[in-house]
Amino acid sequence: MSKVTIREVAERAGVSIATVSNVLSGRKAVTAQLTKRVNEAARELSYQVDRAASQLRSGRTQVVGVLVPNFNDTFFTALVSRIESLAATEGYQVVVVSGQDNPDVEAARLDALMGWRPSGVIAIPATNAPPALLCREVGSLPIILVDRVGQDDLGFDTVTVDNYAAGWETAEHLLDNGHTSIAIASSVSAFRPIRERIRGVTENCLRHKAPPPQIIEVGIDHERGADILCDWLDANSHPTALVGMTNVTTLAALSALARKGLEIPDAMSLIGFDDYAWMTARKIPLTAVRQPIEVIADRAWEHLMFRIKGGASGVENIVLSASLQVRNSVACLA
Repeated sequence: MSKVTIREVAERAGVSIATVSNVLSGRKAVTAQLTKRVNEAARELSYQVDRAASQLRSGRTQVVGVLVPNFNDTFFTALVSRIESLAATEGYQVVVVSGQDNPDVEAARLDALMGWRPSGVIAIPATNAPPALLCREVGSLPIILVDRVGQDDLGFDTVTVDNYAAGWETAEHLLDNGHTSIAIASSVSAFRPIRERIRGVTENCLRHKAPPPQIIEVGIDHERGADILCDWLDANSHPTALVGMTNVTTLAALSALARKGLEIPDAMSLIGFDDYAWMTARKIPLTAVRQPIEVIADRAWEHLMFRIKGGASGVENIVLSASLQVRNSVACLA
């Protein structure tokens, strides 16, 4: 079946093509009677507006692109959800693509995203390095890098969290409670946010003359991560405390401890990261580092709109604070 055209809608409604265009785009006011006729004709013919074509003709879009590493991590999906809500208030549509933790896939998805001619992009790269396509667009397209910013002085506006301070505060809580044997369930330690959290924990331990934490690399899949942690627990003396560096690794830690019959906090204390509702919906609520997800999204969106509307100040690097939510998953050994 051939695609229904705007001309066919106009003929069905008994109006001009321009009238149909004005009704469907909202660019010009049309009488209620004509609007009703056009909408009824479009519905009867199952007509779909070709957004991409109309944007190419006008040279303008009300589209913002969002790039995330994957859809498995609730941190990324929560961020996207908030951005979509903010976009709706400004009359923008959001096109979201995932790099699937693969730079080649990321490059292909970004290329497709650019086909929408977005007014701007909010991006969390799959690696520490920003995608080459975005690097080429710096200065001509508003771009905000969020969370996974691999190095300073990239030329992009950024919104990040002080991950070093979050790690330091996590260690402080454990050390204050007498824990000097600490292990870390890391996703990918090479990612800068994870590396900074580990550095914060490590340097605070050294400041207290405690042993540095043991690092267990468990990846980004919680089931595989639980397997790795179980194997590690079988082969090593158990620490008194375990820290999950992301919500995924926290879930992996919970699964591994449950498989081994290790109760929290009696057998092992646990601190999580990202602080979602499920972390409190437990017999023993988890102490967790809370990242200000809504504030991250708000600041990224506000600054993107500032750039889209012509704001021309120098590169801005916004750094936000995380907070430790103290609950019952850390035993006091002091």
